[in-house]
Amino acid sequence: MSDVIVFDLYGVIARTQTDEARREIETRAGLAEAGVPAPAFWEAYWDRRPAYDAGQSSADYWAAVAGRLGIAIPDVPALVEADLNSWTDVDDAMVALVGELADRGRTLGLLSNIITDLIPRFEARHGSWLRRFAALTYSCRIGVAKPDPRAYLICAERLGAAPADIVFFDDNAANVAAARAVGMRAEVFTSPEGVRAAVGA
Repeated sequence: MSDVIVFDLYGVIARTQTDEARREIETRAGLAEAGVPAPAFWEAYWDRRPAYDAGQSSADYWAAVAGRLGIAIPDVPALVEADLNSWTDVDDAMVALVGELADRGRTLGLLSNIITDLIPRFEARHGSWLRRFAALTYSCRIGVAKPDPRAYLICAERLGAAPADIVFFDDNAANVAAARAVGMRAEVFTSPEGVRAAVGA
């Protein structure tokens, strides 16, 4: 049984974007007016995301997306707002599990690919349970994002634990493979029940 448990945020504790939120982003980006199909927009959105996760400014990120698509975004602040709002919902069952594990004395860490502007909004809304984590390792603040091995090693160092003493959960198989490569025990997240089984809770 490992006493040090590290979670990814999005797709594990926090929810990913809903269809409604994605449509709002598409509207704010002016896709219909520019004649840009939604799949092309989302390809550019994700292709340019690694630099954003590693600390790039919102203005530079959206300029890069617009440049790839060859469009002018009509209202960048409104688009930024829609994007930030799309990443603030959580899975209540996982939040409850975080509290349960912390109450049992398990050391918890968070390792998230997340953009700078989102952190204060997310922490303001969810600070009560984020305080249960011994270390919050955000990609935008360390300058590297998963699956870069440095992200995992920085997280382990902040927790004062060897990688071999950590069990890590992520919904992305590539991130899980990278965690295993640095020596962590890592599992693809499927459900709170799967976490309980893996950590002996």
